Amino acid sequence: MNQERSFGQTAEFRTVLRYAAYPALLFTVPACAVATLHQHWDIGRVLAAFQVGTIGYLWALERLIPYRRDWHPGGRELRCYAVYFVLTMVGGALGQLLVAALVARLAPPHPTLPLRVEIPLALLTGSLAKYLFHRWSHHQPWLWRLHGVHHALDKVNVTNNGVNHLLDVLLGQALVQLALAWLGFSRESVFCTSLFVVAQGYFVHANIDVRIGRLNHVFGSPEQHRLHHSTVLAESGHFGADLAIWDHLFGSFTWRPGRRPVAVGLHDPASFPPTTSVLASLLHPWRPAPDATTGPSN
Repeated sequence: MNQERSFGQTAEFRTVLRYAAYPALLFTVPACAVATLHQHWDIGRVLAAFQVGTIGYLWALERLIPYRRDWHPGGRELRCYAVYFVLTMVGGALGQLLVAALVARLAPPHPTLPLRVEIPLALLTGSLAKYLFHRWSHHQPWLWRLHGVHHALDKVNVTNNGVNHLLDVLLGQALVQLALAWLGFSRESVFCTSLFVVAQGYFVHANIDVRIGRLNHVFGSPEQHRLHHSTVLAESGHFGADLAIWDHLFGSFTWRPGRRPVAVGLHDPASFPPTTSVLASLLHPWRPAPDATTGPSN
């Protein structure tokens, strides 16, 4: 009897967690933003701490409510992912020095609009720029040779979100942040937008069995993003990891309740080096390109 009651309580807890996990993550974004701006904390340190905290939270959820247990990374995979993560972080940090300097020069010293107005506008603008760049990366051959490194994965989880070609990350970050600064958004609004982008970027890659219901039509989610990584090109839309509204607007929204990809990875696996070949993946964009390396025709 006690074992049955314990099992029932565990099942109920997991059910609640499937629905509560995302609202809890979303709540941390404005909470962190308000605390940082009110306490005048260092924005760079807060972003780094928020990233680590988000990864830890989602990693724990992957153990509590996994989507697929066979998508958990093994020891060798974790070591490989760590190399990509460090390269991406180091390259991103170096590139961000230039971007931050340009943002500081382009962005106004003080918000021109109230932050409650500016932040939603910055979020919409940044997510649109990111959506367009992401979609272009699937169609422009050379950009696909960068971005395809991320799609060479045959599973999707929070730890392999950092498996990217560092130039792909730098170009995407620079485009979004410079667009926001050039349009006159303040440093504060760019920071608040960045918190949301970090949370969403790791959330949509998390190997967790969550339910966000109708919010799938507004925000990106793991339910959608697994389809984006599908080997079936007809269903691999969802270029908006932050907001789903652009996928609706531009016809790349393919999700429906209960829809799952048969497999994730490249439509043509031979067109890219395996993820474990880090150096070959980094050099891949400069190698002769056979026809198979052009992007998916979504």
